[in-house]
Amino acid sequence: MKTISVFDTTISNYNLGNQIIMDAVDNILNEIFQDDFIYRLQYAEKFGRQSLSYIKKSDFTFFGGTNSLSSQMNKYSQMGFTVSDLLFIKNKLTLLGVGWWQYQPLPNIYTKFFLKNLLSNNILHSVRDSYTKEMLSKIGIYNVVNTSCPTTWKLTYEHCLSIPSKKSENVLITLTDYNKSTELDKKLLDLVFKKYKKVYYWIQGNGDLEYIDSFNNLDKNKLIIIGPKLFLYDEVLQEEDVDYIGTRLHAGIRAIQKSKRVLILAIDNRAKEISKDINLNIADRDDFSAISNFISNSYKTELNIPFENIEKWEGQFK
Repeated sequence: MKTISVFDTTISNYNLGNQIIMDAVDNILNEIFQDDFIYRLQYAEKFGRQSLSYIKKSDFTFFGGTNSLSSQMNKYSQMGFTVSDLLFIKNKLTLLGVGWWQYQPLPNIYTKFFLKNLLSNNILHSVRDSYTKEMLSKIGIYNVVNTSCPTTWKLTYEHCLSIPSKKSENVLITLTDYNKSTELDKKLLDLVFKKYKKVYYWIQGNGDLEYIDSFNNLDKNKLIIIGPKLFLYDEVLQEEDVDYIGTRLHAGIRAIQKSKRVLILAIDNRAKEISKDINLNIADRDDFSAISNFISNSYKTELNIPFENIEKWEGQFK
């Protein structure tokens, strides 16, 4: 029996999008390591002696999803590792669908040293987009495949055929509490309230409810708030006739998983880079011509998931 450690990015994190990512990560690892023991570790804060001991004795250690890599890991990092930890876990970590935080200059010397000593040098790493793969190659890390985000790995051609092409009666929207544009978000709300019978709004972050409440003139009879639980979000996707339009990337991918028609409004590099690779349906948040066209016209979901790279990554453990 093997021992596996996985950094759970839902711990110490208020963004429910990480639950969507980890749901996919868990399914992948449980399928590969069906008979093996899996430790779950927190990811963002400094590690204690027990966590380090788990990693040290694990056959494989995985970091699942999120945009945790950056060009200045000494200044911005969503990993709790320090340079001193490398003494205990040198070249132990394997990436699973991890991405790069925002568009950035070339990685600095610290980042190069840190990642080359943290990441495994004999296992293929899985990254979520070509941009992340390119940034790692610039510091000499080449054992990398672009698998797209783990949340997309089950979005087969047959699954996409199950997604309606025509407008739904209702819409499910998200906004992002840490990346607001009051003018554009108000314009989006006005549009969807005009075009749809009911407007569902999911609270993915802990500031999302306060943000929607700041728009005082919304028709409260048409607005339905979905509480900050993933199972509540899933219930609406499974039971209601809805399109998805919103700025939350993984809420949008979850909607595709549940066979819903989706338009993701890109507010950072994540959706843009994934879209370049797999044809994810996105629009800039200020492109109301594209948003209106999506609402009014048919849209066929056609994704280009890199299944060969996924099989290559998974196959090394089988």
